[in-house]
Amino acid sequence: MFDPAQLRALSAVLRTGSFDAAAGELGVTPSAVSQRIKALEERAGAVLVVRAAPCRPTAAGRRLARLADEMQILAEGAARDLGLADPGGPPRVAIAVNADSLATWVLPALAEVPGLLFDIVVDDQDHSADLLRAGAVSAAVTGHPGPVQGCDSLHLGALRYLATASPAFMAAHLQQGATGEGLAAAPCLTFNAKDRLQAAWLERTFGRRIAHPSHMLPSSTGFVEAALLGLGWGMNPEPLVRAHLAAGRLVELRPGAPLDVDLYWQVGRMMAGPLAPLTRAVRRAAAGVLVAARRPAEGPGRRLDALMRRRPRP
Repeated sequence: MFDPAQLRALSAVLRTGSFDAAAGELGVTPSAVSQRIKALEERAGAVLVVRAAPCRPTAAGRRLARLADEMQILAEGAARDLGLADPGGPPRVAIAVNADSLATWVLPALAEVPGLLFDIVVDDQDHSADLLRAGAVSAAVTGHPGPVQGCDSLHLGALRYLATASPAFMAAHLQQGATGEGLAAAPCLTFNAKDRLQAAWLERTFGRRIAHPSHMLPSSTGFVEAALLGLGWGMNPEPLVRAHLAAGRLVELRPGAPLDVDLYWQVGRMMAGPLAPLTRAVRRAAAGVLVAARRPAEGPGRRLDALMRRRPRP
């Protein structure tokens, strides 16, 4: 068993980035923090913190830091159920979210859940499940329907993407319309190396892979702004471009050819109960923005659905 004080010290060091800052947060001396981390590393038999500026976790350190945060959530829930005093301030929960969900619907969900501090890790929906596997987060918005080991998965719906560009861009680069030949030469926008949305839309639309020049732009709102300025075309979430399309500031490259990306909420089973209010808020917020996509007949979220039905809405 791990010492809770040592776990809290680890979490504080990794969150604040230094032993001194962690000491200030915990109300102890930096020497005490160092002793706790050293003792925890001896107990775990592994290095947990890369002593750098800022301090970084090793793989083992990341797992134990998440354990510390989850223990605080569980302790806070038990104290609340028993009518006891707050055991130590708001607990933290680490969640992974793709940038476009963060820009369109996730923040209202988080705002519905008081009493939690959120550590939000932004990653592509096709890769956020890896953070669950690595023990870096307790819950994630992911594009994978199958639950990660130890987690339950709940289908939320699909985020609709539209291939959009400015009228000026169309006139300059795609005078004959969005043809395969034109798009092989017209610059597009790519979020980062993990972003496959543009390539997926091209392959679905034309039935083949099309090599295309691209800008790299890791910003959801920047994507829209770049499209408005004629820098390139890109797959933008429909909620972010709806008003621009209506006003004619943007146009669809191929009207009626959206790309719907299914999203799932995955949460560790041990945390499903304490995080039930967050799960309900996520479902409500997603329902207001995501399109209803067909749910698999044997959906992996049935266990989490049952939990939600058993727990009353706040």
